Amino acid sequence: MFENLNLLFYGFASVFTFNNILACLFGTIAGVFIGAMPGIGALTGVAVLLPITFAMNPASAIIMLAAVYYACAYGGSISAVLLNIPGDTPAICTALDGYPLTKKGMPGKALTTCFMSSFIGGTIGILILTVSGPMLARIGLNFGSPELALLILLALTSIGWLLGDNVIHGLLATSLGVLFATVGTDYAAGYLRFHFGIPNLMAGVAFVPLVIGMFGFSQVIEMVTQRGIGDREKANIRIQDMFLTWGEVKRILPVQVRCGLLGTFVGVMPGAGSTSAAFLAYIMERRINRNGSKFTKGVIEGCAASEAANNSAVAGAFAPLLTLGIPGSSTTAILLGGLMMWGLQPGPLLFTEKPDFVWPLIASFYLANVIGLITCFACIPLAMKAVSISNAVLAPIVFATCVVASYTTNNSMFDVYFMIGVGILSYFLKLSEIPTAPLLLAFVLSPMLEKYIRQSFDMTRGDPSIFIRNSICWILIALFWGFCFAPIIVKRVKGGRARKQSSQEFRTH
Repeated sequence: MFENLNLLFYGFASVFTFNNILACLFGTIAGVFIGAMPGIGALTGVAVLLPITFAMNPASAIIMLAAVYYACAYGGSISAVLLNIPGDTPAICTALDGYPLTKKGMPGKALTTCFMSSFIGGTIGILILTVSGPMLARIGLNFGSPELALLILLALTSIGWLLGDNVIHGLLATSLGVLFATVGTDYAAGYLRFHFGIPNLMAGVAFVPLVIGMFGFSQVIEMVTQRGIGDREKANIRIQDMFLTWGEVKRILPVQVRCGLLGTFVGVMPGAGSTSAAFLAYIMERRINRNGSKFTKGVIEGCAASEAANNSAVAGAFAPLLTLGIPGSSTTAILLGGLMMWGLQPGPLLFTEKPDFVWPLIASFYLANVIGLITCFACIPLAMKAVSISNAVLAPIVFATCVVASYTTNNSMFDVYFMIGVGILSYFLKLSEIPTAPLLLAFVLSPMLEKYIRQSFDMTRGDPSIFIRNSICWILIALFWGFCFAPIIVKRVKGGRARKQSSQEFRTH
């Protein structure tokens, strides 16, 4: 541990040079704005900026690209909170509570919560990476396809916690999400399914138009059909409203720590990514938090959970990348290609053979974390002004953003039409009080569950005993059954307490 700290100080000495600071500064600011623009995201941002790094030295190049990746996790919450359009995939959970807070006239508090949670969650992830990166990578290797399948199955059992009061409506939304996820190519066998002869659907339903339609365009329809509603609340927004009270800080701090630890752990697992981390953290907090029943209705704990897990997962994803050469997400896969083009081979020997590269990179995370926080807070006053715009002006701007973001996904007008259709569907789902959160959760997790189950059965030629092969599987199975029966047990306990209390009151009278 002390050796790592000495190497970290060496990394700080290397990163605080003009070229490296400039690379980190540019990457962080660019990442914040890329993350805030719907439809682009970290994957596209890093891929587009990769060619311009070929003329740079490897240390500065990877510092800039890592800063872009890291800062995108900051920026994704901005459009999610203000416009109900997640800038990046993990920000979906942020939008579930962030935009309702904006509708309540508290966008400043929502953004402050997001940025503070991103900073604290990211700091937790970076500290864990600094102290025990190689050890974390080895732990992540213990999660093969069976373990990841059980983990995703555990998350799917939690859909019930997002259903609300009407279980039928929630199950309907979940079924729609599974149906959307089955469209396209079966990645395990290569079969086409449910594409209805439409070439654009052969690769599956594009995620960005789906999310933008459900969140963004449906909101445009609400603005048009409910013209003028909410403008008075928006007009009263003040800059001082962005500050959190001490009571609110105490409410979200435990959430940030818990979800930061969970996000780092999920980020280390190859293939999991920050999206899974954000969903799992949000689900966990909704279950254990005392304000869990208010999630999706506008509480700062919901924003804190997803943002803390999101940023910590980004830091955690670098552990398997650097120590094992295994990318933890699509974006780190691009970074892996960049490392190889610069003549660097990630693996167990990278920390010992190339300390002049690894430790400046880790030190740059600390610098990017601070720059990202300052940049985001500097944007809050401007963002607060944007929210005060009337719906008559804001609706065309949001609609144009939805169209551009959907089109740029695949440069196809089909995605724009699909986005509009999904937006209309989402609007009618809201009118029918059918929640959209289970739909999106099922859409994201179902393909992952299918992939890991198929891989597990391929490994054993159909033998299901692979799902009970070690203690990790048994623990996940026990948690699965515990989560299935927990609502029944809790309901009976509450009913018993209510009956006991009513009998005591009857005896008193």
